[in-house]
Amino acid sequence: MSAVKAPKPARQRSLHERDGKKLFFMALPFVLFVFVFHYMPLWGWSFAFVNYKPGRALLNCDFVGLTNFTKLFLQPVMRNRLFEVLRNTFGMQLLHYLTMPLPMLFAIFLHEMPSRRCRKVIQTVTTLPNFISWVIIYALAYGMFAVDTGFINNMLKSVGLIETGIPFLTSGDNVWLKMTFYSLWKSLGWSAIVYLAAIAGIDHEVMEAAEVDGAGRMRRIWHITIPELIPTFFVLLVMSIGNFLNAGMEQQKMFSNAMTKPYIETLDLYVYNMGIGSGLISYSTAVGIMKSFVAVVLFSSANMLSKKVRGYSMF
Repeated sequence: MSAVKAPKPARQRSLHERDGKKLFFMALPFVLFVFVFHYMPLWGWSFAFVNYKPGRALLNCDFVGLTNFTKLFLQPVMRNRLFEVLRNTFGMQLLHYLTMPLPMLFAIFLHEMPSRRCRKVIQTVTTLPNFISWVIIYALAYGMFAVDTGFINNMLKSVGLIETGIPFLTSGDNVWLKMTFYSLWKSLGWSAIVYLAAIAGIDHEVMEAAEVDGAGRMRRIWHITIPELIPTFFVLLVMSIGNFLNAGMEQQKMFSNAMTKPYIETLDLYVYNMGIGSGLISYSTAVGIMKSFVAVVLFSSANMLSKKVRGYSMF
């Protein structure tokens, strides 16, 4: 005969309820923040279904239904422009995915450094760029790579390697690689923090046992450290796939000019240029809605694939 579980004492239930209330009130500000800044703005999607004119009330605008969505693919000019923008977005995002393992490798490099002081200095120096705005980064890049006054061009001229300045910032050549380099330089140290935390959670007894068995540093990294970091890498990968079309616009806006715009204009910058620059607010809203639905499909697909292949999913 199976034993009957005794009910929890009233004092224990009250303590449990009190802890639940504390956790609820601790999470409430963050829930409100998400609701205000991520759910309430969804009301703006209604602009995609009207012919909105700045200064008019939304209810006073003409209802156009799905006209703004059909412009995406039925009008040749809009369709070709959108395809160019998607080409740029896909190209730069694919380069971003190719560089995703670098923060993990950089974190392993920092962890294996014997000098604690040197490790802190390198980590601080590589993390600081994350807190610098793209405006300042562009000013630094201009000071280094400008054709006439840039430090790099003046140095190359002084040693006789070139006669005229190289247009690093105004040339359309290898723009995607340049943007990937700037982004990597800005985010490398910050992205490595997650992996450093994961490395700190590795059982030291496993490392010590491997060292006793004769495993060198490279073997411990290859057979213990990297396999322990792979789950963290896949979680970040799945989350980033949902943001595949969110290539950003701050960096592209700062480095955009007449020569680089055809190669640097991503989907987010295209929405900004069409909505704020050209005044096509309803059309740009339709593009943003399309991007959001594609992001949901990509994230759900990546999550299902991760569950089937690795047996782990985000939800």
